[in-house]
Amino acid sequence: MATGLTLILTIGVHKEDDEHDAALVIPDQRPRSHETVPRVALAAPVDRPRASDQAELDAWAEQVADATGIPARVASAYGRAEMWLRGERPECRLSWGTLAGIGRVESRHGGLDGNSIGDDGRPERPIIGIALDGSPGVREIRDTDDGRLDADISWDRAVGPMQFLPETWERWGARATSDGAEPDPQDIDDAALAAARYLCAQGRDLATPQGWWDAVLAYNRSVDYGQDVFSGADGYAEATRPQ
Repeated sequence: MATGLTLILTIGVHKEDDEHDAALVIPDQRPRSHETVPRVALAAPVDRPRASDQAELDAWAEQVADATGIPARVASAYGRAEMWLRGERPECRLSWGTLAGIGRVESRHGGLDGNSIGDDGRPERPIIGIALDGSPGVREIRDTDDGRLDADISWDRAVGPMQFLPETWERWGARATSDGAEPDPQDIDDAALAAARYLCAQGRDLATPQGWWDAVLAYNRSVDYGQDVFSGADGYAEATRPQ
């Protein structure tokens, strides 16, 4: 785990269901870091995400949901983030499949422990990780946000379906819709966009092994974590490739 601007895995894939997303089997892959990249998933619609593009994005998300088992509302958020970054930082070459790989590991796309993402993009119950209180195997991070995001005034906790630390959200939080509201880490659209921008920081090219692994290991400094994300991203690419 990096110091400073970092995200932390506090939920993770549960072993009892880590092989399935609905009917989709995700093969467990253990590639060596910085040697290969996952395949590219079915591209999101071409235009940048405007209100007029919603019908096209929704149709694409339904296609992805049918192929992968990712809820369509969540797939839409991943696709929207890819669309934003395609316009903002085309050199990053981000595929939504990498965001989905992260979302799978961090919160089962918001569905961990019976939770679910609603039509408004927010989970039925707020997603809040464990207290980072220095317990065995847990990093110690004292409260940085007065409990505003994680409801804990003693310790920080990772929050939302993409599991942001409050201090990281303070810098990278972004509103994916132009409604003037404050960015919300519990909102899957905001969280996916912020994660996309974080991954694409420092001029990374995620179509290269160096760029992809640097990005994912910046998200969580664990090769095992990177391999789990790789497995999901590549599995979603395989499921959505043209037949």
